[in-house]
Amino acid sequence: MPTPPRRVIVVGAGVVGLTCAVRLLEAGHRVDVVARDLPLETTSAVAAALWYPYKALSHDRVTAWSATTYAALEELAADDATGVRMLTGTEVLSTPQPDPWWREAVPALDRETSLPPGYADGWTFVSPVLDMPVHLRWLAGRIEELGGTLTRMNLSALPDDGSLVVNATGLGARHFGADQLVTPVRGQVVVVEQVGLERWTLDGGSSGRGLTYVVPRRSEIVLGGTDVEGEWSRTPDPVVAEEIRHRAIALVPAIEGARVLRHKVGLRPARPEVRLERVGEVIHCYGHGGAGVTLAWGCADDVVGLADG
Repeated sequence: MPTPPRRVIVVGAGVVGLTCAVRLLEAGHRVDVVARDLPLETTSAVAAALWYPYKALSHDRVTAWSATTYAALEELAADDATGVRMLTGTEVLSTPQPDPWWREAVPALDRETSLPPGYADGWTFVSPVLDMPVHLRWLAGRIEELGGTLTRMNLSALPDDGSLVVNATGLGARHFGADQLVTPVRGQVVVVEQVGLERWTLDGGSSGRGLTYVVPRRSEIVLGGTDVEGEWSRTPDPVVAEEIRHRAIALVPAIEGARVLRHKVGLRPARPEVRLERVGEVIHCYGHGGAGVTLAWGCADDVVGLADG
């Protein structure tokens, strides 16, 4: 017999928490989202939000979650209000490489022969790209539309009132999950004006040049990035910002004259493996590293399965 619908409290209002809430509401549960930081204040709001399985393990589970999320985002891209677009782009590599471990998560992936100077290999594919402020607002609106609630609340512990709880607290899981395996990976970005760019480009750092990406949104372009493990500061570093711009322009010369709009820093919640499991009346769903956007819908489906099971 299926479990009857329950009251579920989702703790955390980043992309993972909000997506879990949407899927739980669609499954018939009564859902309240509570969080210290509202959606536009979370790490998710800083993300360049290119679908890409970055700093997330294990490979098998992440590939499956990524494939599910890819399909969900592709469907959402039909509606401009979701902030999702399907854009072609290229990951460039300094040396020839086999197909990526997540190859099965994308419908098509082609070897790229037209590469920037200094690169020996690359693959081109169509990827979901999300304008995160737009997407987070859409998710929050969807929760309201489905009868859920979203409330700012500074909790000292996970709720213990008989409700089913989803722990989607990201870095907060160090406290709420008593999990010291969760560590910050600092990511700084520079947002510049849109100059007509419609392709994304990524250098994952294998070249020794450092993690570099150029990800276009409709009205701006996100340049990144950094991946400094164990660093908690959210203050943008102007020297790092200039290094990011320099690397990004070298990768995509078309952005050279783009005016800088703002600087942002986010702390990715990294963990040796994503934790998605039910322990009593708590479903833990955190440790998504730099792949919250990439895994959100796949993980949300599994959270519903655990809630119903």
